Amino acid sequence: MRILIVGAGDVGFQLGKRLSREQHDITIIDSNPDKVRRAAEQLDGLAIEGSGDSYRVLMQAGLRDADVVAAVTDNDDANLMACRLAKASGVEVTIARVRNAEFTAPDFPLTPEQLGADHIIHPEREAANAILRLLQETSATHVIDLEQGKIEVIGLILEPDSPLVGPSLAELGARYKRPPVQIVAVERNHETIIPKGSDRLYPGDLVFAVCAPEYAKEFFGLAGKHKKPRMNKIMILGGGMIARFIAEALAGMATIKIIEHDLARAERLAGCLPHALVIHGDGTDLDLLDAEDLDEMDAFVAVTGDDENNIIATLLALQHHVKRPIALVNRVAYLPILPKIGLNSVISKQMLTVNAVQQFIQHRQVAAIASLPGIEGQMIEYIAREGTRITQKPLRHVKFPRSAVIGAVLRNGRVLIPDGDTILRPGDRAVIFALPQAVPELDRLFS
Repeated sequence: MRILIVGAGDVGFQLGKRLSREQHDITIIDSNPDKVRRAAEQLDGLAIEGSGDSYRVLMQAGLRDADVVAAVTDNDDANLMACRLAKASGVEVTIARVRNAEFTAPDFPLTPEQLGADHIIHPEREAANAILRLLQETSATHVIDLEQGKIEVIGLILEPDSPLVGPSLAELGARYKRPPVQIVAVERNHETIIPKGSDRLYPGDLVFAVCAPEYAKEFFGLAGKHKKPRMNKIMILGGGMIARFIAEALAGMATIKIIEHDLARAERLAGCLPHALVIHGDGTDLDLLDAEDLDEMDAFVAVTGDDENNIIATLLALQHHVKRPIALVNRVAYLPILPKIGLNSVISKQMLTVNAVQQFIQHRQVAAIASLPGIEGQMIEYIAREGTRITQKPLRHVKFPRSAVIGAVLRNGRVLIPDGDTILRPGDRAVIFALPQAVPELDRLFS
């Protein structure tokens, strides 16, 4: 597939990296020569210096031959203009990243198509939704909802006294009578493992499991964890759009304190969030945090635009034994090292955006894509179609990639945990954990 990416910043670069690894033909455009140079040196694709909303530059980049245009710069107007030019030139799929919340509001008078984009992605709303899921599942380090909540992907760290530690996975399955849950990945010593039945789990393992939502509470119990009380007191560092979306969603359900260092922004936020207490101050100031009763908070969410401040403030919250510390960290290079310093609940706005763009690009056979911060692989929800190779024979006879595993199958609204005798039917949705090298073969099996 020929994909034209407008913007070579963090989102565009990571998107290009992932798509070129999946053997797509990519071209990336940016007006910043340093970003173009990095893309040219590190990506398997063509990098062009120029403005992405220029028709001449887009034509030079092969606009008329593109199957998809993904405009992911930091400029909403430039992204939408690039999409409008692409649509006028006959491009089938256009995707725009936008930050203006009005564009995705239900009462906005223009549809995405009228704006020129088939799909619009709002990174701040994606991040807020991911944080809200973590606040709801207080024993998990990661929570991903698929199929509108019909399937959950849960990440948790095993303690030494966890009942899951010791026996092989096959023995655990027999002990608990084959429960509706599948462990699809384990992060151990900074290595991602796809476990087999003979493998065992150890203390400190970061385990990812796929299950039906109604079984999540029981799975927490089996893992030696118990759902903690609801989050009643939440402190948010940073008064941007993410904080506003979170506070609006939790209005009347929790006591919210927001700390914002910019006085004008703090005053504006206080005006539109009457149910929240907005404090003007430095969220990394320990005296301020103590004065605002940090140690009494159930959750601390750091969502400023500064990764380092978010990390430092969340570490301070950890020292104060806050039950649920969550950090927004956008620098992708930081993600693998954060669990080493105790930050296990981390949200990356950039990677959430990349996941959403990739899903729209592969929309014919893929229903959802989600990356797990610090984990090499991805959760991908594939749709089985009539006549595809994956529907022809039982799974044990399918040449399935070794670096991928089917965690669950959604069939007629029911969650099934597949085994070797399972035959996927047209319309089934298979939730698969896959390392990067497995994705091209999975695409072939399902397309």
